[in-house]
Amino acid sequence: MNIIKRDGREVHFQKGKIIDAIKKANNEVDGIHQMNPAQIQAVADKIAIQVSKSSHAVNVEDIQDMVETGIMEMRCYEVAQKYVRYRYKRELSRKTNTTDNGILALLDQLNEEVKQENSNKNPVINSTQRDYMAGEVSKDLTKRVLLPEEIVKAHEEGIIHFHDSDYYAQREHNCDLINLEDMLQNGTVISETMIEKPHSFATACNVATQIMAQVASNQYGGQSFSLAHLAPFVEVSRQRITTHVKAEFEEAGIQASDEQIAMVVKKRLRKEISSGIQTIQYQLVTLMTTNGQTPFVTMFIYLDEAKEGVIRDDLAILAEEVFRQRIQGIKNEKGVWITPAFPKIIYVLDEDNIEEGSRYYYLTKIAAQCTAKRMVPDYISAKVMKELKGGNVYTCMGCRSFLTVEDNVRNADGTHKFYGRFNQGVVTINLVDVACSSYGDMDKFWEILEERLELCHRALRCRHERLKGTVSDVAPILWQHGALARLKKGETIDKLLYGGYSTISLGYAGLCEMCYRMLGVSHTDPVGKEFALKVMHRLNDKCKEWKQAENISYSVYGTPMESTTYKFAKCLQKRFGIIPHVTDKNYITNSYHIHVTEQVDAFKKLKFESDFQKLSPGGAISYVEVPNMQNNIPAVLSVMKYIYDNIMYAELNTKSDYCEVCGYDGEIRIVEDENGKLVWECPNCGNRDQAKMSVARRTCGYIGTQFWNQGRTQEIKDRVLHISDETFKEEALSTNVGSMH
Repeated sequence: MNIIKRDGREVHFQKGKIIDAIKKANNEVDGIHQMNPAQIQAVADKIAIQVSKSSHAVNVEDIQDMVETGIMEMRCYEVAQKYVRYRYKRELSRKTNTTDNGILALLDQLNEEVKQENSNKNPVINSTQRDYMAGEVSKDLTKRVLLPEEIVKAHEEGIIHFHDSDYYAQREHNCDLINLEDMLQNGTVISETMIEKPHSFATACNVATQIMAQVASNQYGGQSFSLAHLAPFVEVSRQRITTHVKAEFEEAGIQASDEQIAMVVKKRLRKEISSGIQTIQYQLVTLMTTNGQTPFVTMFIYLDEAKEGVIRDDLAILAEEVFRQRIQGIKNEKGVWITPAFPKIIYVLDEDNIEEGSRYYYLTKIAAQCTAKRMVPDYISAKVMKELKGGNVYTCMGCRSFLTVEDNVRNADGTHKFYGRFNQGVVTINLVDVACSSYGDMDKFWEILEERLELCHRALRCRHERLKGTVSDVAPILWQHGALARLKKGETIDKLLYGGYSTISLGYAGLCEMCYRMLGVSHTDPVGKEFALKVMHRLNDKCKEWKQAENISYSVYGTPMESTTYKFAKCLQKRFGIIPHVTDKNYITNSYHIHVTEQVDAFKKLKFESDFQKLSPGGAISYVEVPNMQNNIPAVLSVMKYIYDNIMYAELNTKSDYCEVCGYDGEIRIVEDENGKLVWECPNCGNRDQAKMSVARRTCGYIGTQFWNQGRTQEIKDRVLHISDETFKEEALSTNVGSMH
């Protein structure tokens, strides 16, 4: 049995420490009021049983609550009073320095909560530790000074989640779509150095990666760029190479035909394209930003974003190279090809690439192979997106956060503007807590929901106000040199916080468990779905109300909750106990997703969730869990076709693991150790050393490779397949797809 100390360390439970603490309080009261040894032992024994039955490592504060309750149950009120005073004195002592112990535990790699907070940060390396140290200070300042007490309390109790408080002290925004086209075509400045328009595709790729690294170091969320913005530089290189080849033939005295020249140019250009794409891939996975991780970057591939003709065909060449290099993967330190987490890739499905025989269908087939092998690309349906987004097709910022379409935010040519816009931040409402707090009373539910939404509103306003007054000088690459704007030195970013230029997100979590608590059924039940949709409409109505009143673009967002899922679950269990289907897991469901344990086929899942994705304009993603599909690419293509016809944004989850001890490259499994903790184990050799294995899992829209906390690990373990090896043969697939249309 393990417990979690205040500094985040996970240590073995020791009953003797409870006995010692009670004895200290016991010794301070008169003999007539003292507890006898049997009573003290009984309290300690009862707590030991409670801890052993807990589904997660219990926090030391919870254990102290148990001690207090146990003493009271023995009717030893004087001892209980002394114990409460002892706790209070210790709390005052700790408050004199709120960060030292946490930081020291972090540096000694003992802080389990921080170590597993982000599945793409390696907590061992210096740069990550430096970022975490700064984060601990920021969280402390945020809690004690910057945020109102009501928001801090609600955050700590898991009623809401105030995201990224480890960056709140600084005036940083969340995520964005970088305007790579503007920066490459019109030049930019990186670290006070003028960067002019590149004269080759290779140089453009190199500059692009430097831009991404700089951007990532000045924000805390993800960024996306379009491959279409690099495509024009293929023609630049083609012309340059053609000139050089002709000159070389002339110098050699060779009368080369146009066909011979074209053949040499094509070969050299392909080599440069391969090198350029490799530059993006390898620089992005090897660069380390100032926040201690690889830049969280998404590459967007939409063929129709490029002008029809040479540039679009060049974009297709780039896309093919991206897919082929990702299928190959990257080598780890042992020289084994593995799945990289970044850049995440999004590929748009449209009329010219989704049907067999369409012009770019060959690319879609390669994309399917890439998904089966490396879990990317994810897919956006141009057909559905145009229906939902006013005829526009554009990428999310990072993994899932989408900008809203704003009629007053346009490019010079009159089209809606997306590149250069950003998100101010997120606050998430715990819908499960709303349901549990209402104890099944529907009138009470709507009353509490209203109160909690206004609490989220006040928290979101804190995020907004924190960014107000930020001068462009704090991040020149963002605000002065084109990534997001071209403001003057000393100018504030305030005008970009209003009028829809940027968004701010009301996140939500636990729609499934909310329905179970209120109605006794999942939201996949017709009655549950009706209720869940009403709640979603209410969230959207509130965002619309706030937006109209304040000219700030609030939007509803399907929160991914990487580590927060565990926090919410623990808080719910503490407040409401174990409720079947509601609080009986160490995680709660992301946004609107069907519960990971619910048996449902891929097509029904995507179709069902599409109704909720429509009501998450600030961003959301759906997924289907699949087995190894590398030998069944037609099945992958059929799922992709279904995505195109039915849902805006979705992905396929598979596994991509490797054991460095024995060379096993199948699925690394999750098992319980002797303390009941979930650990990763190679089924071939039994290796449990995370430092000697490579595990890649889709966490919440992106791929994680640095492991997860206990709640998320349990969620991964509990996932059921939505396409099975036995039942989903190609013939059955064709029948199933036909019946769904």
